[in-house]
Amino acid sequence: MTWRVGIDIGGTFTDVALVEESTGRIGIAKVPTTPRDFAQGVLDGLDAGLTRGGIDPGAVSLLSHATTVVTNALLEGKGATTASIGTRGFRDLLELRRSMRTDLYDLFQDSPPVIVPRRFRYEITERIDAQGEVVTPLAEDEVPALVEALRAAGVQTVAVSLLFSFLNDAHERRLGAMLRAALPEMQVFLSCEVLPEIREFERASTTAVCAYVGPLLQSYLGRLQEAVSAAGLPALHVMGSSGGVVDIAECLRMPAQAVESGPAAGVIAAALAGEQLGETRIISFDMGGTTAKASVIVDGEIAVTADYEVGGATHAKRWAGGTGHPIRVPVIDLAEVSSGGGSIAWIDPGGSLKVGPRSAGALPGPVAYGKGGTLPTVTDANVVLGYLNPVSLLDGALPIDRDGAERAIIEHIAAPLGLTAIEAAARILEVVDANMSGALNIVSVERGHDPREFTMIAFGGAGPVHAMTLASGLGISRVIVPPGPGAFSALGLVASDLKREYSRTFYTTLAGLDLGRLAEAYASMEAQGVAMLAAAGVDPGHRSLKRFADLRYRRQAYELTVPVEDGSVTPETVAALAEAFHSKHLRTYGHANDREPIQVVNLRLTAAGRRPALVLRQATEPAAARENWRDVWFPGLGLTRTRIVWRGGLAPSFAVTGPAIIESLDSTTVVPPAWTVAVNADGFLIAQETTHGVA
Repeated sequence: MTWRVGIDIGGTFTDVALVEESTGRIGIAKVPTTPRDFAQGVLDGLDAGLTRGGIDPGAVSLLSHATTVVTNALLEGKGATTASIGTRGFRDLLELRRSMRTDLYDLFQDSPPVIVPRRFRYEITERIDAQGEVVTPLAEDEVPALVEALRAAGVQTVAVSLLFSFLNDAHERRLGAMLRAALPEMQVFLSCEVLPEIREFERASTTAVCAYVGPLLQSYLGRLQEAVSAAGLPALHVMGSSGGVVDIAECLRMPAQAVESGPAAGVIAAALAGEQLGETRIISFDMGGTTAKASVIVDGEIAVTADYEVGGATHAKRWAGGTGHPIRVPVIDLAEVSSGGGSIAWIDPGGSLKVGPRSAGALPGPVAYGKGGTLPTVTDANVVLGYLNPVSLLDGALPIDRDGAERAIIEHIAAPLGLTAIEAAARILEVVDANMSGALNIVSVERGHDPREFTMIAFGGAGPVHAMTLASGLGISRVIVPPGPGAFSALGLVASDLKREYSRTFYTTLAGLDLGRLAEAYASMEAQGVAMLAAAGVDPGHRSLKRFADLRYRRQAYELTVPVEDGSVTPETVAALAEAFHSKHLRTYGHANDREPIQVVNLRLTAAGRRPALVLRQATEPAAARENWRDVWFPGLGLTRTRIVWRGGLAPSFAVTGPAIIESLDSTTVVPPAWTVAVNADGFLIAQETTHGVA
């Protein structure tokens, strides 16, 4: 037997998912996240998972990891000391930014701190014009002084972004070669290697982000790879934000692609589950310890965006314009809010109850975990209301202090508001559910979808606790809880293909397109993709190269990405490209004009190494079948004697009508009144609201 293993670091727990390739049997391990050294939590989780499953490290064929190192470094301002080099006269490009604001009428909104302080921003004499022609040659005689200035400043890494290098990269590459030769100990990132695309600020920002987080990511992944190699495990792969994994070397060439790798893995896993169950319209809902994420999958297609800001304000729309650092890398489009099991409940000066964005995290964690937490959280509310086991979680490995959770809610919420502990806990859940409903509305209603036409796939440690209540509020009558929901994002890691995106600006009109130049440009990117796949050891029969183009109507400011047909580039290819663009413009904006000239802006290529598909199955544990009862609070019913069952012992013939609780090692599923849950042949929980349909 061979196994694929995925590790996902969450705000409270580090999850490990192990899948046996031939049967789809799933093993799960959850250990506390170790914020002071994330690598230690990863190693603890691997040891727990392999030991629990009795798996020899030599039987592991794939080891994939979702890391928060990049995002955390930017949020906390703890990246490398970084310098930037730009064309003379453009020293402050990163400072000038765009004119975007979260609130147009807030004159006091602060921009995020520039990750390259002005004293570390340098210039060099050179100039390439908007046609890619050399106006001023590169002043190579200035490089020695520049090298000495960088040494004296004590910077760790350098970001080079010269004007119009996406059209002509000769100056940038020559400067990069000279810097790398003179400063071999220093990482040098070139914008022509990171993002050879139009838009100077976004290109410079993406390059600076890579430089800022590169040394930290290299150190972290290097230490982790050394540790897993010593344990006899295979080479580590890292999840990218667009839903594919890459090896460490490829990740370090473009560190920005490791942003949001955990949430991306969850959406990939939801798409896999939807395909297995024949579901074509899916809302994925992932609620963990610190955040809740939602995304939409239609006919197997996962929405991806290249417009993303990292390190900005937490916002349901994924990012709030003008509050973070723009990076132009493909990122799975999802909505995210600071609402998780560890989100802290508090009362604002006006006497209103709030939940989040502060989180108890892994340390000290919720009060109920008994690790020093003193402030009430969503998890504490779920314990007090009876949704979570009041004695222990993780199948007995995590003792629960219910009395402590109740005292914290009384002290900080119930007493100030004149409520009982139960009433206060219920109010906390009302607030956090309202926050999460906002995210679900954004990916459905605000994207032009009717949520009533969708099935929700709920996962994350806390997702199945809240899913059916949220679904009822949105008119969603069908909810699926997959096997291993508490580590489902980690399952997405082992289901993902090896994948890397390439791009370059190719500015022209469709009418004036030079077919030969277009074919040459795609051939160049394809050569890069094939080289990457070959270096990763992907067999030629498992390689996939897909071409795309960014198009727009004349005078538009932003583009739509459409696929380009395989094979030779012909006039028919161009005609098909135009038709695809008009159709997508109509679907996206509600109008199209086939008489308007179309501009080509960027070419894109996705190189993928396909892995054999997995079939997910819940491992049954007949000996573990157990059942009991406890008092659980439900709206409209109050405290109700409720049936509690253990998921590992449920046969495919099992069905239950709420109120009920289904417990497992990694998560708890709450079945409210008017919902019925059945177990299918692969162990998925299929929930139907009986007031909307037949279970």
